[in-house]
Amino acid sequence: MATNRADGPSESVSDTHELGDLSDLDDGELRAFPGIGTRGVVVCRVAGQLHALEDNCSHADTPLSLGRLRGSVLVCPLHGAGFDVTDGSETGPPAWEGVPCYAVAEADDGASIDLTPLGDDGPAENFDVGGRFETR
Repeated sequence: MATNRADGPSESVSDTHELGDLSDLDDGELRAFPGIGTRGVVVCRVAGQLHALEDNCSHADTPLSLGRLRGSVLVCPLHGAGFDVTDGSETGPPAWEGVPCYAVAEADDGASIDLTPLGDDGPAENFDVGGRFETR
């Protein structure tokens, strides 16, 4: 239990989901989990590590799990937009923004995913940089 303010304890909210045993997922392979999150997630193994992204291309609204993994880049099957599985960032056109990336924990009894997007530090802030605005 976590305590918020002086009004007493409150339940800690967790958005963790069990993925089951993923020990059979080899390097370079991916697996879709359509029932997790709002658009499903795609989990892949790169260099022995599990990574997870929202299963939806930010450019074409297409399941990324239908695409191919090339190194650490998951390529959308529709127009070839690429997303780095380690952080969800787009790797070039036609995608103009990344996709949510999630932490995956693997243990002897299976893997689990936390649907709090990695790098989600709250709302973006706009900064004036030499007469133009950038979002950080």
